[in-house]
Amino acid sequence: MSYKTILVHVDESERAGERVGIAARLAVADGAHLIGAAATGVSMFLRQTVTAHPDDPAIAPYLYILRQRAHGALDRFDTIVQQAGLSSFERRLIDDEAAAGISLNARYCDLVVVGQSHPDQPAPALGLDFPEYVILHSGGPVLIVPYASQASTATGVGSTILLAWNGSLEARRAVHNALPLLKRAGRVEVAVLNPNQRPGVHGAQPGADIALYLARHGVTVNVREKFTPDDIGGALLSLAVDCGADLLVMGCYGHSRLREVLLDGATRAILEAMTLPVLMSH
Repeated sequence: MSYKTILVHVDESERAGERVGIAARLAVADGAHLIGAAATGVSMFLRQTVTAHPDDPAIAPYLYILRQRAHGALDRFDTIVQQAGLSSFERRLIDDEAAAGISLNARYCDLVVVGQSHPDQPAPALGLDFPEYVILHSGGPVLIVPYASQASTATGVGSTILLAWNGSLEARRAVHNALPLLKRAGRVEVAVLNPNQRPGVHGAQPGADIALYLARHGVTVNVREKFTPDDIGGALLSLAVDCGADLLVMGCYGHSRLREVLLDGATRAILEAMTLPVLMSH
């Protein structure tokens, strides 16, 4: 199993270059096709209801400016992936708001790479729940690169992986979706937090079943069983630092109601305070 099509969200943000670099390295490692996608930010619904024609002169100047900005971000994408030595890639302009457009395009890809929302530098066209929305609506794994990331585009991510395991369906999907990365990792640590809260899921020896499953895929792991009173997200981030992880793999727990994204406490804490790239699956 390997990633054959990777999608990366491209915009004018300060850390977009790092995000593209990481996606390019992953694409090189798997021989994947990389798509750089930039959105104009104008919702398809708005264009269909405000104007009767896509080239209506009333909105044409605004669309032109937004498309030019998106093409500028895509020009930077082209430069970075060419420097990375990637031969199979394309640029894609999406005439839609980013959350909906990236989520739709992601359904035809094996992996999506996006950036963490920056509370001090909010992007009006994205909204602070952009990563969360993509995770819940793309149908596949999403790699979120933190705005304060120390990840190196020269080495990529995933040399040491911390895998959060609680026996849930979301965690199971995350494991399966991360297999290409887990197989390449130099070291994989499995975190089992508070297994006594779900004894019927973990069995007599917490972590043993997932360790055996991964071993059959050629992935050797070290299981870390830990008890924490309440802050699961904080405990995972602390454990990631302790084991020197450069990637956290976990399930995403939550749902969407209209345009409101509702997540559980641990998932929300990770997305807000992450200090390393995180691969999430819903």
